[in-house]
Amino acid sequence: ALKAAHGEGYFVTPTVFVDVPTSSRVWREEIFGPVLCVREFETEEEAMHIANDTIYGLAGAVFSADEAKCDRVARGLRAGIVWKNCCQPAFIQAPWGGYKKSGFGRELGRWGLEEFTGVKQVTSCAPGHQWGLW
Repeated sequence: ALKAAHGEGYFVTPTVFVDVPTSSRVWREEIFGPVLCVREFETEEEAMHIANDTIYGLAGAVFSADEAKCDRVARGLRAGIVWKNCCQPAFIQAPWGGYKKSGFGRELGRWGLEEFTGVKQVTSCAPGHQWGLW
């Protein structure tokens, strides 16, 4: 619940939702804040389906002692940022941005700089030069 924090603004207290229906608003929306939705799964395939069944795709994390499993799941998650056995490190040299409705383009690194550039081709023909097209 929202409550006044230190007399100004609002703060969402850290909240964990367990086994909420995947059709519920709290499960379907991209919530920023100390909020986590958790649910059990039986197979890796089921987990991947649940994780990718969204219109968003900013970030995800996978935790496992099995490095091969981490690699498979990281490759299969449709998210712009995936962490393996860690959560939230960000590096200015690496791209930052999401898939689907979680953003277009990338920030940080050379990918972020490219967002501020435009590519143009300018061709000049030497006087008297014929390209042989006509």
